[in-house]
Amino acid sequence: MDDEMDSILKQIKEQDPELFLQVEKIIPFHGYLSTGALMGLQMLNMAKRLLDVKEGERIYAIAETYNCVPDPFQIIEGATIGNKGLRVKDYGKMAVTVNKRGAPGDTKLPAVRIYLDPEKTKAYPKLHAWYMNTEKVPHEVVVPIALEAGENIYSYTFTEIEVPIKKSKQVKLCDKCGESFVWYEGEALCEACRHEH
Repeated sequence: MDDEMDSILKQIKEQDPELFLQVEKIIPFHGYLSTGALMGLQMLNMAKRLLDVKEGERIYAIAETYNCVPDPFQIIEGATIGNKGLRVKDYGKMAVTVNKRGAPGDTKLPAVRIYLDPEKTKAYPKLHAWYMNTEKVPHEVVVPIALEAGENIYSYTFTEIEVPIKKSKQVKLCDKCGESFVWYEGEALCEACRHEH
């Protein structure tokens, strides 16, 4: 990590020790403090405030990009792909929809969708240029701008998400490759063999 990023981290530690503790967890997980990981963290903190998430309460997230944004949800909140706390619908958008765990039998849950708003990033020209990819702007330049801007660069809408119905699963052997796969209904071939050309 270079000196510029070290001084940015020192500034975060001095100005917002709680945020620094979160950033400190993200760096080894993500590899460095990228602008997108910081924005994911800002979105996470916004979502927790907007949904009044209490300490220890489980959240679920649907990220709209694989790039950087989902990492804070995994490392800070433990919402991972493996435990079904994180899903990624790769629309290439800096956006995430977050909800809390529902009660048994709930079919819909309140959620909030937060996104990096290009109308709002215009107030921060270098950040906007980074976001719109009109200029190659290094993280060392954009991260301090995103920190200064805080929640001012995001918009959000309250929404509802449908609770997925848990299907019963069985394990079968694929008729083609012979490997075991989780089978839900009707197919004798695993997903990989069904999609081979």
